[in-house]
Amino acid sequence: MLGLMQDQPLLISDLIRHAERHHGDVEIVSRRVEGDIHRTTYRQAAVRARQLASALDAMGLAQGDRVASLAWNGYRHFEMYFGVSGSGRVLHTINPRLIPEQIAWIVNHAEDQALFFDMTFWPIVKGIHDKCPTVKRWVALCDDAHLAKLTEGGAIPNLVSYESLIGAQPSSYEWPRLDENSASSMCYTSGTTGHPKAALYSHKSTILHAYAAALPDVMCLSARDSVLPVVPMFHVNAWGIPYSACAVGCKLVFPGAALDGKSVYELMDAEKVTFAAGVPTVWQMLLTHMGQNNLTLPSLNRTVIGGSACPPAMIDTFRKKYGVDVLHAWGMTELSPLGTLCTLKNKHLSLPEEEQMKIRLKQGRAIFGIDMKVVGP
Repeated sequence: MLGLMQDQPLLISDLIRHAERHHGDVEIVSRRVEGDIHRTTYRQAAVRARQLASALDAMGLAQGDRVASLAWNGYRHFEMYFGVSGSGRVLHTINPRLIPEQIAWIVNHAEDQALFFDMTFWPIVKGIHDKCPTVKRWVALCDDAHLAKLTEGGAIPNLVSYESLIGAQPSSYEWPRLDENSASSMCYTSGTTGHPKAALYSHKSTILHAYAAALPDVMCLSARDSVLPVVPMFHVNAWGIPYSACAVGCKLVFPGAALDGKSVYELMDAEKVTFAAGVPTVWQMLLTHMGQNNLTLPSLNRTVIGGSACPPAMIDTFRKKYGVDVLHAWGMTELSPLGTLCTLKNKHLSLPEEEQMKIRLKQGRAIFGIDMKVVGP
């Protein structure tokens, strides 16, 4: 006998549909590569994601085709997360910090059909476009005016601006009801021998990860949060934060390319960020800037730190000087990426401070959906 409750596939398009319907007026704030601060909402992002999906249909891309991005954290990249995957294509986020030859190899290996890029990465695109025969369309994440300035020294074939690509498309779109095990996004990891290898995520795995990441003993995300993901959207989907954010309806604050301490502080302070996620190097720049200028962040109450081990002194400074709880995490590209996250259990609260610190320095325990086996030497 089969159950009759909630008989529907777990699809990424349902996340943006939920955010539009129940959190439509919540802000998405981005520091753009154009230099300004841009503001939009989940409602507007949902409309533009549908326009992007229609544009991909018009380009003749089939379901399962790969669509690549070379982009920072921002609202247009966010729209790609849903417009590409939601329409049945596979979003292939590429790490722009790799050398151009390796980027070209990855694009060819993935057989990307289109590549969307921030203007910052125009030199990379110019250098590899003639080495990527599968790419039928190059899309600059800007408007026509900025694209004209960008290409004053010469354009490349099949190049269009993002705004002109989606601008002529209708605001309505019927999201396809896909198999939840269909591929949704792809990220190549260089933590391997030989060439980078692809980790391929499904709609189901992404939704389950979004649920797990938002739980109270993980990132504890809610509609009351203002969230700044410093971790890149080109690195394992920004630790799944864009998806969890849609599920709970929190405000999103995207830092773009400006990751220095001063820029990150100004954005966090202006947007009253309560939760942030990133690697220790970025937080060290932030703490240095704050210490040198006698600054505080009264809204920030917790941060997830991963990518490498967080120094004990950094945890101490965040907690004792600024009242920010540091959540140590560990993950892998192959895990979507969260594997473990450290929060104190009730039994730990009565322990002396130094004993609590020993726990905080660890990467924590497995989140729901992760099964682990520790193998000795």
